[in-house]
Amino acid sequence: MQITKKQNIIISNPETRDFLADSFFSETEQKLPLVIFVHGYKGYKDWGAWNLMAEKFAKAGFFFVKFNFSHNGTTVENPHEFADLEAFGNNNYSKELSDLGTVIDYFVKNEKVDADKIILIGHSRGGGISIIKSFEDERINGLITLASVDTLDRFPKNEAFEKWKEAGVYYVINGRTKQEMPHYYQFYEDFENNFHRFDVERATEMAKVHYLIIHGTDDEAVNVKSAEHLHILNPNSELYLIEKANHTFGAKEPWEEEQLPKDLHEVTEKCITFITERILC
Repeated sequence: MQITKKQNIIISNPETRDFLADSFFSETEQKLPLVIFVHGYKGYKDWGAWNLMAEKFAKAGFFFVKFNFSHNGTTVENPHEFADLEAFGNNNYSKELSDLGTVIDYFVKNEKVDADKIILIGHSRGGGISIIKSFEDERINGLITLASVDTLDRFPKNEAFEKWKEAGVYYVINGRTKQEMPHYYQFYEDFENNFHRFDVERATEMAKVHYLIIHGTDDEAVNVKSAEHLHILNPNSELYLIEKANHTFGAKEPWEEEQLPKDLHEVTEKCITFITERILC
């Protein structure tokens, strides 16, 4: 089966700034379900084994899209590195939701896409963003969260919060690149000003979509209890736990193997089966 890859497509969002997206799909006369992958905190579209995952979805008959949030720290010119830490520091949830909406609007018009079948797959913080978008946008009829947070209130607390408010910025060390990555206080102000909109628990309860929750039991970044909580909030969802899997399901950056790591392969297979049986039936 021939797979077409269109990489580094420039997407323009007047509310934020230009960013890049990729599409992977098989050549067929049929319109294809649109699957959009939403990366998480300190993530980007080309991280680790996401390209291999994209190919697997395309071979299974989906129009698979992944993209960089406009303010994730990468740039149109340099999508593989955090080349713009100023943009990273000025990111917030409003911008991410705006970017995701722009991606949906852009690809739903593609002649190869079935606009009646739109599925979001969100990893980590991207899971929280995807949950909110699935509640807000009635076009979306499928949602899969991978190692997702169950709240977007993940800010410094107590004394650390007061120091952040006073200084206007705090820094997080990127373990891989060793960069000091800034978070400006506007991030919290945006959250506070849109508190009800960014309520992941409420959105989870009210989202009218087919919903699959996948999480590893050894997730070191987001405890598996978050997945169990999301499942309680939305009893119609399906909870799928992978024993001993970590936050990225065995993938790392760079990923130099030709095959998906074992756990991410299981994730991908489960996603494809869920979409096929619950949404395409």
